[in-house]
Amino acid sequence: MAYSLTLGAISFLLSVIWGVPLISALKKYKIGQQIRVEGPSTHQVKAGTPTMGGLLMVVSILLITGVLNIGNWLGLTLIGRSILVPMGIMASFAVVGVIDDLATVKSSMRGLSARSKFGLQFVLAAVATLVMSLGDFQYANAVALPGIDNLIELSPIIYVPVAIFIILGTSNAVNLSDGLDGLAGSLAAVAFVAYGVVAFLQGQIWLVAFDFTVVGAIMAFLWYNAYPAELFMGEVGSGTLGATLAVVALMSGQWLLLPIVGIMFVAEAASVILQVGYFKWTKGKRFFKMSPLHNHFELSGWSETQITQRFWLLSILAAMIGIALALI
Repeated sequence: MAYSLTLGAISFLLSVIWGVPLISALKKYKIGQQIRVEGPSTHQVKAGTPTMGGLLMVVSILLITGVLNIGNWLGLTLIGRSILVPMGIMASFAVVGVIDDLATVKSSMRGLSARSKFGLQFVLAAVATLVMSLGDFQYANAVALPGIDNLIELSPIIYVPVAIFIILGTSNAVNLSDGLDGLAGSLAAVAFVAYGVVAFLQGQIWLVAFDFTVVGAIMAFLWYNAYPAELFMGEVGSGTLGATLAVVALMSGQWLLLPIVGIMFVAEAASVILQVGYFKWTKGKRFFKMSPLHNHFELSGWSETQITQRFWLLSILAAMIGIALALI
């Protein structure tokens, strides 16, 4: 754990240091946030704020874990090769995120088509899932149930489609939560800490190291994303963090706890599904004032900081419950 926490601190410092030149570069090339006209009117002041801040996290995490893997090739046991899977999903989803963010900035909100983005993400999720299912991973093709000592083995025919769904669902749920200053980052940090603790209890020391490296980078991003934000994470951050979190949960075998640990991500995604379904069913009526859920509370009179802090507190409580269930 000392090693993992140290990596987290190094990740934080590295990310914070190169945050300033990153923001300057994004401003120079006018890579700024596009704000939906139909969104809350208070968000219009955010237009032009540098986006693609997810690069701040992704580059630092991949650099640190990449260097540690090079150490392995030199005969030093610095991190396990299993970490190449979450590294791979992070790098690949980040590429899709960069393409989508640049397309959004250049085409005024259009970005990649939903079909194109989903297709790319599906292929990447399928590859990662197949690697975990067919590779020599401790908790591959298995799921842990609270109160049962032994993991339940699953057929790859069941495990693979479920795992793909989890990766895609979590990626998009985190993306939907990225709408207020500090919100998605703070919720993601709590979730990665929770799974870092779970991995520590399992003895998966390299997964613990990766989790806290991610946490350190997220904290550095939050340094610049705290209200009023100087930097937004964009798809390269939110979608990438969600997919990586899903892979971490799958590698722990405790993926049934993900809806609990990430309860606020679930609430955000569910609010969108409910809003769209209710709108179609009632032919024009709305269940929420606006979705995702954080927009509903903002239009109900809560301030950005109130929503962020209350969602964050609920996520900490949910993470505590998730860890408790993992101990049963």
